[in-house]
Amino acid sequence: MTTLLDGIEQRAVRTERLTASVLRHGFEGAHADARPIVLIHGNVSSSLFFQPLMQALPRPTVAIDLRGYGDSETLPVDATRGLRDLSDDVASVLDALGLSDAHILGWSMGGGVVMQLMLDRPELIRSVTLMAPVPPQGFGTRLDGSLCTPDAAGTGGGGANPDFIARLEAGDTSDEAPTSPRSVFRSSYVAPGFADEHEDLWVESMLSTKTGPDNQPGDGVASESWPGFGPGTRGILNTMSAVHMDLTGIVDLDRKPPILWVRGAHDAIVSDESFFDFNTLGKHGVVPGWPGEEAAPPQPMVSQTRAVLEQYAANGGSYEEVVFEHAGHSPHIEDPERFREALLRHVEAND
Repeated sequence: MTTLLDGIEQRAVRTERLTASVLRHGFEGAHADARPIVLIHGNVSSSLFFQPLMQALPRPTVAIDLRGYGDSETLPVDATRGLRDLSDDVASVLDALGLSDAHILGWSMGGGVVMQLMLDRPELIRSVTLMAPVPPQGFGTRLDGSLCTPDAAGTGGGGANPDFIARLEAGDTSDEAPTSPRSVFRSSYVAPGFADEHEDLWVESMLSTKTGPDNQPGDGVASESWPGFGPGTRGILNTMSAVHMDLTGIVDLDRKPPILWVRGAHDAIVSDESFFDFNTLGKHGVVPGWPGEEAAPPQPMVSQTRAVLEQYAANGGSYEEVVFEHAGHSPHIEDPERFREALLRHVEAND
């Protein structure tokens, strides 16, 4: 049974695309008429990660489980569409709920989902908050967004740790191995030393991820380039490979909602030299045979995001970058009060 915190309501929302699980809070009471905030989670997580934030916000909030996560329907993900399967699902849920012109937050992969939504359904969005987002250029690229190899070798479903996937599938709640979900949460989702009373809830959320070639991590193909594999066409990790995803078109949107970009200074997943990037692993000798900096440079994910947002601003939009100096990949749970204040400032300034 899904663990719900006080005041959180769960609903199943049926659309023409899927049956989605949605968490709601604040739709009754003094602030019920305020414009809602919509929360979109990242990979290997679910809406459960947003519950304390939802409780703390003085306005209606909606958190949507993406397909194959949480209690939403498990459906295959067509990675050749980039993140559009997921963003189309979100749009269908918002349509079913009668929500438009909303404030929307996307975390990690969810940031990519929100950027895709900006491109396809701009009328749904009033303001955007990107928390530790996937780089808009997609994985497997250089600073300027060009591919390191024509097939984005080293990205996609073939790069997942098979023991981590097996432990997800088995529902492992232990910390007996570095590849257990609990250990990965401690080492990668948060900065070193972070602990809180909700860790079991975070692990429950991670374990809701559906595994397999159509979901997490997806399929993969052989590559002639180092490290020997490239992205397939099915499943989650392939959606964010640069051969399938390019979100840099947001810089040319006619309607440019203001963007708040929040990131943790100690983010182990999205950084300019992330150990979730095979080129970084090669550079540091973790994966043998690295062909060198010119052929396989570590991806500058943060710098890439900043470059796109600077162009977004130059083309008439606006953005603010806020760095949480003591946080990792999850500022909303690592420094919840500061995050709440930053989000509310952004939302209220753009109501």
